[in-house]
Amino acid sequence: MPANFIKLDSLEALDALFQQSSDMPIVLFKHSMTCGISAGVYREVQGVEADVHIVILQTHRPVSDAIASKTGIRHESPQAFVLKDGRPVYYASHYDITADDISASLF
Repeated sequence: MPANFIKLDSLEALDALFQQSSDMPIVLFKHSMTCGISAGVYREVQGVEADVHIVILQTHRPVSDAIASKTGIRHESPQAFVLKDGRPVYYASHYDITADDISASLF
Protein backbone atom coordinates (compact mmCIF):
# COMPACT_ATOMS: atom_id res chain seq x y z
CA MET A 1 0.00 0.00 0.00
CA PRO A 2 1.49 3.39 -0.94
CA ALA A 3 1.84 6.34 1.40
CA ASN A 4 -1.29 8.21 2.36
CA PHE A 5 -0.32 11.85 1.72
CA ILE A 6 -2.20 14.34 3.89
CA LYS A 7 -1.77 18.07 3.23
CA LEU A 8 -0.38 19.94 6.20
CA ASP A 9 -1.51 23.48 5.63
CA SER A 10 -1.88 25.23 8.98
CA LEU A 11 0.14 26.00 12.07
CA GLU A 12 -2.70 24.65 14.22
CA ALA A 13 -2.58 21.28 12.44
CA LEU A 14 1.21 21.21 12.87
CA ASP A 15 0.88 21.86 16.61
CA ALA A 16 -1.66 19.03 16.83
CA LEU A 17 0.72 16.65 15.05
CA PHE A 18 3.53 17.48 17.46
CA GLN A 19 1.16 16.64 20.33
CA GLN A 20 -0.07 13.49 18.58
CA SER A 21 3.53 12.30 18.23
CA SER A 22 3.40 11.38 21.94
CA ASP A 23 0.94 8.63 21.02
CA MET A 24 2.27 7.56 17.62
CA PRO A 25 5.09 8.43 15.22
CA ILE A 26 4.32 11.24 12.75
CA VAL A 27 5.89 11.54 9.30
CA LEU A 28 6.40 15.04 7.86
CA PHE A 29 7.59 15.71 4.31
CA LYS A 30 8.51 19.13 2.93
CA HIS A 31 8.01 19.15 -0.84
CA SER A 32 8.71 21.71 -3.54
CA MET A 33 6.47 21.58 -6.61
CA THR A 34 9.19 23.22 -8.74
CA CYS A 35 12.22 21.11 -7.81
CA GLY A 36 13.26 18.06 -9.79
CA ILE A 37 15.03 16.54 -6.79
CA SER A 38 11.88 16.92 -4.71
CA ALA A 39 9.80 15.23 -7.43
CA GLY A 40 12.12 12.22 -7.37
CA VAL A 41 12.13 12.05 -3.59
CA TYR A 42 8.31 12.32 -3.58
CA ARG A 43 8.21 9.09 -5.60
CA GLU A 44 10.55 7.50 -3.04
CA VAL A 45 8.38 8.61 -0.11
CA GLN A 46 5.35 7.04 -1.80
CA GLY A 47 6.86 3.74 -0.68
CA VAL A 48 6.25 4.51 3.01
CA GLU A 49 3.24 2.52 4.22
CA ALA A 50 1.93 5.20 6.57
CA ASP A 51 0.30 8.60 6.70
CA VAL A 52 2.73 11.21 5.39
CA HIS A 53 1.89 14.81 6.26
CA ILE A 54 3.08 16.86 3.30
CA VAL A 55 3.92 20.55 3.33
CA ILE A 56 3.90 22.17 -0.12
CA LEU A 57 6.53 24.88 0.18
CA GLN A 58 5.13 27.17 -2.49
CA THR A 59 1.83 27.55 -0.64
CA HIS A 60 2.61 26.89 3.02
CA ARG A 61 6.04 28.30 3.77
CA PRO A 62 5.02 29.45 7.30
CA VAL A 63 4.32 25.80 8.20
CA SER A 64 7.73 24.80 6.86
CA ASP A 65 9.38 27.59 8.85
CA ALA A 66 7.55 26.44 11.99
CA ILE A 67 8.87 22.89 11.51
CA ALA A 68 12.41 24.28 11.40
CA SER A 69 11.75 26.33 14.53
CA LYS A 70 10.11 23.49 16.48
CA THR A 71 12.75 20.88 15.57
CA GLY A 72 15.81 23.12 15.59
CA ILE A 73 16.76 21.67 12.19
CA ARG A 74 17.61 24.10 9.39
CA HIS A 75 15.14 24.14 6.48
CA GLU A 76 16.04 22.20 3.35
CA SER A 77 13.93 20.95 0.49
CA PRO A 78 12.97 18.24 0.10
CA GLN A 79 13.14 17.21 3.75
CA ALA A 80 11.55 14.41 5.79
CA PHE A 81 11.06 13.92 9.52
CA VAL A 82 9.65 11.31 11.85
CA LEU A 83 8.48 12.76 15.16
CA LYS A 84 8.11 10.86 18.42
CA ASP A 85 7.28 12.57 21.70
CA GLY A 86 7.50 15.97 20.00
CA ARG A 87 11.08 15.44 18.78
CA PRO A 88 12.56 14.29 15.49
CA VAL A 89 13.91 10.73 15.70
CA TYR A 90 14.66 10.77 11.97
CA TYR A 91 15.36 13.53 9.53
CA ALA A 92 17.03 13.70 6.15
CA SER A 93 17.05 15.87 3.08
CA HIS A 94 17.45 15.48 -0.65
CA TYR A 95 18.57 12.05 -1.84
CA ASP A 96 19.35 10.90 1.72
CA ILE A 97 15.58 10.44 2.20
CA THR A 98 14.57 6.81 1.73
CA ALA A 99 11.29 5.01 2.28
CA ASP A 100 13.17 2.23 4.10
CA ASP A 101 14.77 4.65 6.58
CA ILE A 102 11.48 6.41 7.25
CA SER A 103 9.68 3.10 7.71
CA ALA A 104 12.36 1.75 10.04
CA SER A 105 12.07 4.81 12.29
CA LEU A 106 8.32 4.27 12.75
CA PHE A 107 8.94 1.35 15.13
